[in-house]
Amino acid sequence: MIATPVDVPVALEAVGSLRAVREVVLAPEVAGRVVGIRFTAGARVQAGAPLVELYDAPERADRAAAAARAAFARLQLSRSRELEPSGAESRELLQQRQAEYDQAIAAVRQLDARIAQKLVRAPFAGELGIRQINPGQYLNPGDPIATLTALDTLYVDFTVPQQELARLAIGGVVNLASDAWPGRRFTARVNAIEPRIGGDSRNVTVQATVPNPDRALRPGMYVTAALDLPPQRGALVVPATAIQTSASGDSVIVVRGADARKSGKAEIVAVTVGRRFGNQAVIAQGLKPGDVVVSEGQLRVQPGANVSIARLLPAGGK
Repeated sequence: MIATPVDVPVALEAVGSLRAVREVVLAPEVAGRVVGIRFTAGARVQAGAPLVELYDAPERADRAAAAARAAFARLQLSRSRELEPSGAESRELLQQRQAEYDQAIAAVRQLDARIAQKLVRAPFAGELGIRQINPGQYLNPGDPIATLTALDTLYVDFTVPQQELARLAIGGVVNLASDAWPGRRFTARVNAIEPRIGGDSRNVTVQATVPNPDRALRPGMYVTAALDLPPQRGALVVPATAIQTSASGDSVIVVRGADARKSGKAEIVAVTVGRRFGNQAVIAQGLKPGDVVVSEGQLRVQPGANVSIARLLPAGGK
Protein backbone atom coordinates (compact mmCIF):
# COMPACT_ATOMS: atom_id res chain seq x y z
CA MET A 1 0.00 0.00 0.00
CA ILE A 2 0.99 3.64 -0.47
CA ALA A 3 1.28 5.62 2.74
CA THR A 4 -1.15 8.47 2.16
CA PRO A 5 -2.28 11.04 4.76
CA VAL A 6 -5.90 10.44 5.78
CA ASP A 7 -8.26 11.71 8.47
CA VAL A 8 -8.65 9.13 11.23
CA PRO A 9 -11.57 9.02 13.67
CA VAL A 10 -10.54 9.41 17.29
CA ALA A 11 -12.39 8.09 20.31
CA LEU A 12 -11.78 7.80 24.02
CA GLU A 13 -12.67 4.32 25.19
CA ALA A 14 -13.73 3.49 28.71
CA VAL A 15 -15.82 1.01 30.64
CA GLY A 16 -19.18 2.51 31.54
CA SER A 17 -22.04 1.53 33.81
CA LEU A 18 -25.70 1.97 32.98
CA ARG A 19 -28.03 3.59 35.48
CA ALA A 20 -31.72 4.39 35.37
CA VAL A 21 -32.73 8.02 34.99
CA ARG A 22 -35.73 7.28 37.22
CA GLU A 23 -35.82 4.32 39.57
CA VAL A 24 -37.44 3.87 42.97
CA VAL A 25 -38.18 1.16 45.51
CA LEU A 26 -41.91 1.41 46.12
CA ALA A 27 -42.85 1.47 49.80
CA PRO A 28 -45.86 2.57 51.90
CA GLU A 29 -45.80 5.87 53.75
CA VAL A 30 -47.90 4.50 56.63
CA ALA A 31 -48.35 1.15 58.31
CA GLY A 32 -51.20 -1.14 57.35
CA ARG A 33 -52.41 -4.55 56.28
CA VAL A 34 -52.35 -5.40 52.56
CA VAL A 35 -55.91 -5.94 51.30
CA GLY A 36 -55.31 -5.55 47.57
CA ILE A 37 -52.45 -6.02 45.11
CA ARG A 38 -53.23 -4.52 41.72
CA PHE A 39 -50.07 -5.34 39.80
CA THR A 40 -48.09 -8.28 38.49
CA ALA A 41 -44.32 -8.58 38.54
CA GLY A 42 -42.65 -7.28 35.39
CA ALA A 43 -45.69 -5.33 34.25
CA ARG A 44 -45.46 -1.88 32.72
CA VAL A 45 -47.57 0.75 34.48
CA GLN A 46 -48.47 4.35 33.85
CA ALA A 47 -47.88 7.24 36.25
CA GLY A 48 -50.50 7.30 39.00
CA ALA A 49 -51.58 3.68 38.53
CA PRO A 50 -52.82 2.12 41.83
CA LEU A 51 -50.59 -0.73 42.91
CA VAL A 52 -51.24 -1.73 46.55
CA GLU A 53 -54.20 -1.10 48.88
CA LEU A 54 -53.83 -1.06 52.65
CA TYR A 55 -56.73 -1.53 55.07
CA ASP A 56 -58.39 1.89 55.48
CA ALA A 57 -61.85 1.15 56.96
CA PRO A 58 -61.17 3.11 60.23
CA GLU A 59 -59.99 6.15 58.30
CA ARG A 60 -63.06 6.03 56.05
CA ALA A 61 -65.35 5.84 59.09
CA ASP A 62 -63.57 8.83 60.63
CA ARG A 63 -63.91 10.63 57.32
CA ALA A 64 -67.68 10.06 57.25
CA ALA A 65 -67.99 11.47 60.78
CA ALA A 66 -65.82 14.46 59.86
CA ALA A 67 -67.92 15.08 56.74
CA ALA A 68 -71.08 15.09 58.89
CA ARG A 69 -69.54 17.64 61.25
CA ALA A 70 -68.53 19.76 58.29
CA ALA A 71 -72.08 19.66 56.91
CA PHE A 72 -73.50 20.75 60.28
CA ALA A 73 -70.91 23.52 60.57
CA ARG A 74 -71.88 24.72 57.10
CA LEU A 75 -75.56 24.95 58.17
CA GLN A 76 -74.66 26.91 61.29
CA LEU A 77 -72.47 29.26 59.27
CA SER A 78 -75.27 29.83 56.74
CA ARG A 79 -77.76 30.60 59.53
CA SER A 80 -75.35 33.05 61.18
CA ARG A 81 -74.79 34.84 57.87
CA GLU A 82 -78.57 35.34 57.57
CA LEU A 83 -79.05 36.56 61.15
CA GLU A 84 -75.98 38.74 61.58
CA PRO A 85 -77.14 41.69 59.40
CA SER A 86 -80.35 42.02 61.47
CA GLY A 87 -78.46 41.95 64.76
CA ALA A 88 -80.00 38.68 65.92
CA GLU A 89 -76.52 37.23 66.16
CA SER A 90 -73.28 39.00 66.84
CA ARG A 91 -70.49 39.39 64.35
CA GLU A 92 -68.22 37.57 66.79
CA LEU A 93 -70.49 34.52 66.67
CA LEU A 94 -70.44 34.65 62.85
CA GLN A 95 -66.65 34.64 62.92
CA GLN A 96 -66.72 31.71 65.33
CA ARG A 97 -69.03 29.75 62.99
CA GLN A 98 -66.71 30.50 60.07
CA ALA A 99 -63.70 29.20 62.02
CA GLU A 100 -65.60 26.05 63.06
CA TYR A 101 -66.57 25.39 59.45
CA ASP A 102 -62.97 25.90 58.25
CA GLN A 103 -61.72 23.48 60.92
CA ALA A 104 -64.30 20.87 59.91
CA ILE A 105 -63.30 21.10 56.25
CA ALA A 106 -59.60 20.83 57.21
CA ALA A 107 -60.39 17.68 59.23
CA VAL A 108 -62.06 16.13 56.19
CA ARG A 109 -59.10 16.97 53.98
CA GLN A 110 -56.69 15.57 56.56
CA LEU A 111 -58.54 12.25 56.55
CA ASP A 112 -58.61 12.26 52.74
CA ALA A 113 -54.83 12.59 52.81
CA ARG A 114 -54.54 9.69 55.30
CA ILE A 115 -56.78 7.53 53.11
CA ALA A 116 -54.69 8.43 50.05
CA GLN A 117 -51.61 7.21 51.92
CA LYS A 118 -53.24 3.80 52.20
CA LEU A 119 -53.10 3.43 48.41
CA VAL A 120 -49.61 3.09 46.89
CA ARG A 121 -49.48 4.51 43.36
CA ALA A 122 -46.80 4.54 40.66
CA PRO A 123 -44.99 7.89 40.85
CA PHE A 124 -44.00 7.64 37.16
CA ALA A 125 -44.41 5.33 34.19
CA GLY A 126 -42.09 2.37 34.17
CA GLU A 127 -41.58 -1.36 34.58
CA LEU A 128 -42.22 -3.11 37.89
CA GLY A 129 -39.79 -5.57 39.42
CA ILE A 130 -40.40 -8.71 41.45
CA ARG A 131 -43.24 -8.46 44.00
CA GLN A 132 -41.99 -8.64 47.57
CA ILE A 133 -45.31 -8.64 49.47
CA ASN A 134 -48.34 -10.90 49.86
CA PRO A 135 -52.04 -10.30 50.57
CA GLY A 136 -52.73 -9.96 54.26
CA GLN A 137 -49.15 -9.00 55.08
CA TYR A 138 -48.68 -6.17 57.58
CA LEU A 139 -46.39 -3.47 56.25
CA ASN A 140 -44.49 -0.84 58.14
CA PRO A 141 -43.54 2.50 56.58
CA GLY A 142 -40.64 1.98 54.18
CA ASP A 143 -41.07 -1.77 53.72
CA PRO A 144 -40.19 -2.62 50.08
CA ILE A 145 -43.03 -3.57 47.76
CA ALA A 146 -41.25 -3.75 44.39
CA THR A 147 -38.92 -1.68 42.26
CA LEU A 148 -40.20 0.67 39.57
CA THR A 149 -37.78 1.56 36.79
CA ALA A 150 -38.20 3.77 33.74
CA LEU A 151 -36.27 2.07 30.94
CA ASP A 152 -36.98 4.40 28.01
CA THR A 153 -33.86 6.47 28.75
CA LEU A 154 -30.76 5.48 30.74
CA TYR A 155 -27.63 7.14 32.05
CA VAL A 156 -24.18 5.77 31.23
CA ASP A 157 -21.42 6.84 33.62
CA PHE A 158 -17.74 6.48 32.74
CA THR A 159 -14.43 8.15 33.52
CA VAL A 160 -11.63 9.52 31.34
CA PRO A 161 -8.14 10.76 32.31
CA GLN A 162 -7.91 14.38 33.43
CA GLN A 163 -5.64 15.29 30.50
CA GLU A 164 -8.63 14.76 28.20
CA LEU A 165 -10.76 17.36 30.01
CA ALA A 166 -10.24 20.03 27.33
CA ARG A 167 -11.61 17.66 24.69
CA LEU A 168 -14.87 16.98 26.51
CA ALA A 169 -18.04 18.87 25.61
CA ILE A 170 -21.73 18.68 26.40
CA GLY A 171 -23.57 16.99 23.54
CA GLY A 172 -20.62 14.82 22.51
CA VAL A 173 -21.47 11.50 20.86
CA VAL A 174 -20.73 8.29 22.78
CA ASN A 175 -20.95 4.91 21.04
CA LEU A 176 -21.85 2.04 23.36
CA ALA A 177 -21.32 -1.70 22.94
CA SER A 178 -22.50 -4.48 25.25
CA ASP A 179 -21.60 -8.15 25.31
CA ALA A 180 -25.29 -8.82 25.85
CA TRP A 181 -25.92 -7.62 22.28
CA PRO A 182 -22.89 -8.61 20.15
CA GLY A 183 -22.49 -6.54 17.00
CA ARG A 184 -25.04 -3.94 18.04
CA ARG A 185 -24.15 -0.31 18.76
CA PHE A 186 -26.06 2.22 20.85
CA THR A 187 -25.62 5.98 20.61
CA ALA A 188 -25.59 8.24 23.66
CA ARG A 189 -24.90 11.94 24.13
CA VAL A 190 -22.96 13.61 26.92
CA ASN A 191 -25.30 15.53 29.21
CA ALA A 192 -23.06 16.24 32.21
CA ILE A 193 -19.38 16.46 33.12
CA GLU A 194 -18.43 16.20 36.78
CA PRO A 195 -16.82 19.54 37.73
CA ARG A 196 -14.58 17.88 40.32
CA ILE A 197 -11.61 15.67 39.42
CA GLY A 198 -11.43 12.37 41.28
CA GLY A 199 -8.96 12.69 44.14
CA ASP A 200 -7.72 9.10 43.94
CA SER A 201 -7.74 8.36 40.23
CA ARG A 202 -7.41 11.92 38.83
CA ASN A 203 -10.12 10.98 36.34
CA VAL A 204 -13.09 12.98 35.12
CA THR A 205 -16.54 11.42 35.47
CA VAL A 206 -18.73 11.84 32.39
CA GLN A 207 -22.44 11.12 32.17
CA ALA A 208 -24.35 10.53 28.93
CA THR A 209 -27.96 9.66 28.17
CA VAL A 210 -28.85 6.80 25.85
CA PRO A 211 -32.33 6.28 24.36
CA ASN A 212 -33.60 2.78 25.04
CA PRO A 213 -36.95 2.51 23.22
CA ASP A 214 -36.85 -1.28 22.87
CA ARG A 215 -35.59 -1.73 26.47
CA ALA A 216 -32.62 -3.80 25.29
CA LEU A 217 -30.32 -2.16 27.86
CA ARG A 218 -30.85 -2.50 31.61
CA PRO A 219 -29.58 -0.56 34.62
CA GLY A 220 -26.51 -2.11 36.18
CA MET A 221 -25.09 -3.41 32.88
CA TYR A 222 -21.48 -2.70 31.99
CA VAL A 223 -20.82 -1.33 28.50
CA THR A 224 -17.85 -0.20 26.46
CA ALA A 225 -18.15 3.53 25.89
CA ALA A 226 -16.28 5.24 23.04
CA LEU A 227 -16.48 9.03 23.17
CA ASP A 228 -16.10 10.52 19.68
CA LEU A 229 -13.46 13.25 19.42
CA PRO A 230 -12.39 15.48 16.49
CA PRO A 231 -10.61 13.34 13.86
CA GLN A 232 -6.83 13.21 13.61
CA ARG A 233 -5.90 15.05 10.42
CA GLY A 234 -3.28 13.77 7.99
CA ALA A 235 -2.43 10.54 9.79
CA LEU A 236 -0.48 7.76 8.07
CA VAL A 237 -2.43 4.53 8.54
CA VAL A 238 -1.29 1.01 7.67
CA PRO A 239 -2.94 -2.37 8.20
CA ALA A 240 -1.96 -4.04 11.46
CA THR A 241 -0.63 -6.95 9.36
CA ALA A 242 2.07 -4.67 7.93
CA ILE A 243 3.70 -4.17 11.34
CA GLN A 244 6.36 -6.62 12.51
CA THR A 245 7.11 -6.71 16.22
CA SER A 246 10.42 -7.90 17.62
CA ALA A 247 12.65 -7.36 20.63
CA SER A 248 14.08 -4.24 18.96
CA GLY A 249 10.62 -2.70 18.40
CA ASP A 250 8.08 -2.30 15.62
CA SER A 251 9.04 -2.13 11.97
CA VAL A 252 7.59 -2.28 8.46
CA ILE A 253 9.01 -3.26 5.09
CA VAL A 254 9.19 -0.38 2.62
CA VAL A 255 9.82 -0.86 -1.11
CA ARG A 256 12.45 1.56 -2.46
CA GLY A 257 13.13 2.17 -6.12
CA ALA A 258 12.54 4.36 -9.16
CA ASP A 259 9.06 2.90 -9.61
CA ALA A 260 8.37 1.49 -6.16
CA ARG A 261 4.67 1.09 -6.93
CA LYS A 262 5.57 -1.80 -9.24
CA SER A 263 8.87 -3.17 -7.99
CA GLY A 264 11.95 -2.30 -5.97
CA LYS A 265 14.16 -3.41 -3.12
CA ALA A 266 12.88 -4.24 0.35
CA GLU A 267 14.07 -2.13 3.27
CA ILE A 268 13.18 -2.62 6.93
CA VAL A 269 12.14 0.68 8.53
CA ALA A 270 11.66 1.13 12.28
CA VAL A 271 8.36 2.83 13.10
CA THR A 272 6.51 4.15 16.13
CA VAL A 273 2.88 3.07 16.34
CA GLY A 274 0.69 5.86 17.66
CA ARG A 275 -2.49 3.91 18.31
CA ARG A 276 -4.52 1.05 16.93
CA PHE A 277 -8.19 0.92 16.00
CA GLY A 278 -9.73 -2.22 14.64
CA ASN A 279 -7.29 -3.83 12.21
CA GLN A 280 -5.56 -0.51 11.44
CA ALA A 281 -2.64 1.28 13.06
CA VAL A 282 -1.53 4.92 12.98
CA ILE A 283 2.20 5.38 12.35
CA ALA A 284 3.46 8.31 14.42
CA GLN A 285 7.11 8.15 13.23
CA GLY A 286 9.16 6.29 10.63
CA LEU A 287 7.10 6.71 7.45
CA LYS A 288 6.51 9.60 5.12
CA PRO A 289 3.70 10.16 2.60
CA GLY A 290 4.26 8.22 -0.61
CA ASP A 291 6.18 5.32 0.93
CA VAL A 292 5.18 1.92 -0.44
CA VAL A 293 4.62 -0.48 2.46
CA VAL A 294 4.35 -4.26 2.22
CA SER A 295 1.13 -5.24 4.00
CA GLU A 296 1.07 -9.02 3.30
CA GLY A 297 3.69 -11.67 2.60
CA GLN A 298 6.52 -9.80 4.30
CA LEU A 299 7.69 -12.96 6.09
CA ARG A 300 9.04 -14.16 2.74
CA VAL A 301 10.91 -10.91 2.09
CA GLN A 302 14.52 -10.44 3.13
CA PRO A 303 16.17 -7.01 3.51
CA GLY A 304 17.53 -5.85 0.15
CA ALA A 305 15.54 -8.45 -1.79
CA ASN A 306 13.88 -7.55 -5.06
CA VAL A 307 10.12 -7.20 -4.60
CA SER A 308 7.35 -7.26 -7.18
CA ILE A 309 4.07 -5.75 -6.02
CA ALA A 310 1.03 -7.85 -6.82
CA ARG A 311 -1.69 -5.52 -5.43
CA LEU A 312 -1.91 -1.98 -4.07
CA LEU A 313 -4.33 -1.19 -1.26
CA PRO A 314 -6.11 2.20 -1.25
CA ALA A 315 -5.22 4.98 1.19
CA GLY A 316 -5.87 3.96 4.78
CA GLY A 317 -5.05 0.33 4.10
CA LYS A 318 -8.66 -0.89 4.08
